[in-house]
Amino acid sequence: MISDFLRSTFWLDVEEWELSWTIGGTNWFPLLESIHVIAAAMVVGTILWVDLRLLGLGAIKYPITTLNRELVPWTWGAFIIATITGIGMFITRAASHVLNPAFQSKIVLLVLAGANMAYFHLILYKDIQQHETVISTSIQLKIAGSLSLFLWAGVMLAGRWIGHII
Repeated sequence: MISDFLRSTFWLDVEEWELSWTIGGTNWFPLLESIHVIAAAMVVGTILWVDLRLLGLGAIKYPITTLNRELVPWTWGAFIIATITGIGMFITRAASHVLNPAFQSKIVLLVLAGANMAYFHLILYKDIQQHETVISTSIQLKIAGSLSLFLWAGVMLAGRWIGHII
């Protein structure tokens, strides 16, 4: 079922959109790619500080809620920009991207990173006050932070490989 969807002619139709041709046939593609890389680096960079704090390895003088309050809006802003630019690049070669193992890995890792972030914010964050001033946080927070670092590193690596697997 999923294989049929991935091999659907819909993806070829996406490549024929006027916008797809405009991006793919002009300087728009390298511009979008550059913005995408900068935005993705900002996503990972802002998440990195929160994760390092959860692990007790960085920003230990800052309460977790302060880091979260200050950095998460930047994370979301950069994520939105990365998503828009990523879609712009995707539509230029949609049919090959959906079958590309690196692209598939990136999407799976993004979903897992999002699930981990949701778990942190919706479940673990409720009891964050008890960890605000301590360097060593709970094992659950350390696992969430470690998993986040691992997943986002995978997202970045898979994203880098997309253009090299055809």
